[in-house]
Amino acid sequence: MIRRRPILLSALILAAASALAACTPRSETGPIVVSAIGDAPKLADPARGPLDTSARVMLDMTAQGLVRFDSAGQIEPGIAERWSVIDNGTSYIFRLRDAEWSDGRPVTASDVVRALRRQVAPGSHNVLRPYLTAIDEIVEMTPEVIEIRLKRPRPDLLKLFAQPEMAILRLAPPGGSGPYRIMSQRGRRVTLRPAFDPARSPDEDATEPSPAADIRLIGERASRAILRFDRREANFVTGGTFTDWPLVNLTTIAPINRRFDPAAGLFGLAIVNRTGLLSDAANRAAIARTIDRAGFIAAISPDWEAVTQLLPEQLDSSASPAVPAWSAPLAPGEPSPRDRIAAWSKAHSGDLRLRIALPSGPGANVLFGYVGSALLALGITPERVAIDAPADLRLIDAVAPYDSGRWYVATACQMCSEAAQTAIDAARDADSPRLRAQQIAAADAALASDVAFIPLARPLRWSLVSIRLRAWTGNSRAWHPLNHLRTDPN
Repeated sequence: MIRRRPILLSALILAAASALAACTPRSETGPIVVSAIGDAPKLADPARGPLDTSARVMLDMTAQGLVRFDSAGQIEPGIAERWSVIDNGTSYIFRLRDAEWSDGRPVTASDVVRALRRQVAPGSHNVLRPYLTAIDEIVEMTPEVIEIRLKRPRPDLLKLFAQPEMAILRLAPPGGSGPYRIMSQRGRRVTLRPAFDPARSPDEDATEPSPAADIRLIGERASRAILRFDRREANFVTGGTFTDWPLVNLTTIAPINRRFDPAAGLFGLAIVNRTGLLSDAANRAAIARTIDRAGFIAAISPDWEAVTQLLPEQLDSSASPAVPAWSAPLAPGEPSPRDRIAAWSKAHSGDLRLRIALPSGPGANVLFGYVGSALLALGITPERVAIDAPADLRLIDAVAPYDSGRWYVATACQMCSEAAQTAIDAARDADSPRLRAQQIAAADAALASDVAFIPLARPLRWSLVSIRLRAWTGNSRAWHPLNHLRTDPN
């Protein structure tokens, strides 16, 4: 029997909070209060491993990269004031603006080179490093200019360098160049204030920013962040995913404050064990066909859309997205998914049991209900395990850091066929855009045929936004720099 964790207690808590908050005005002046879903905010080195939302926000606000994302997810200057691309896309030259570390010392080209080399070094655990293998050298040309030389052209390089994981971070003493400085930190609460910027201040006697321009950043779990916003104690909640969206629906938060991003990326089940039942592509296809995507999506949000294809669009592939055969209606005489699994079970000994690795949260409980029901309908016993535990099927819920089909095929291929892996590797090493596009198309087709990944939807990313923050803009990166939330810091 599949058990769904009750959320009645959360419902009662949030409903009570909503009633108490009904007459409390949300502050529309002064510092903005941001709840980032995650652990306590900290200035963490991305080379040591993945960052949660609060750590990414902290890094993005205090240690900008060469370039940054604006409110619409487009590239804007960071430490680099301008750049050029030469040698057929194999050389990026960045001119640095005047910038200061948090202690007032000037940022130099050698500092920037050292920071970037650390993130792409062989021992780095930066999550973007697998997509930066085209980098050949990062060199200092002058005290204000650096060059990034590539083995192969990579037109999306700036989108990768705009990610918080590529921030220019100094380790000793820890800090960055802004655009904000840490004023104080108490546990999970950090006060940030706009940094003095020697390049953009009108004169050397510019006054310090007013406390009204501060940002009060809080790292906390989703239920607390939602509760804080519902109580009108926060102006912005960021980092929401499908796991916690059902909690928002238990509140009286107005629809105008609930915002969704048109996030690009993957949301589906990766095959992470190809033994036993999952060794047969036909069995994997039977599972993919049986899952009630429409029912699951409707149970979470009517603003979400189910998908069956890996690529969202053609992107840089030489072909349209591959359509998996299992997404089409059964052909006349073709055995049903249940009959196929039953026939396989009759020919093989052992229990039919599959472990599904999912995160915690009410949305994941709903997903397990639908996936588990599909497996039970096929005569398979489902077992839920933690997202990082040994499993047979593992949920991939990730926003694409850049717009290339290679990211999709490489991320989906947790364990795939030799043909798919060969094409993925060839796309990475391709010397021309044409050859790269052909290999991406080959990998997409191989993954669809092999049923190495079961697409369910695109990532669901949501925010809670007060009407004060009129500059908030939904975007495909699902990233919202805090310095772009309002037009008037006062």
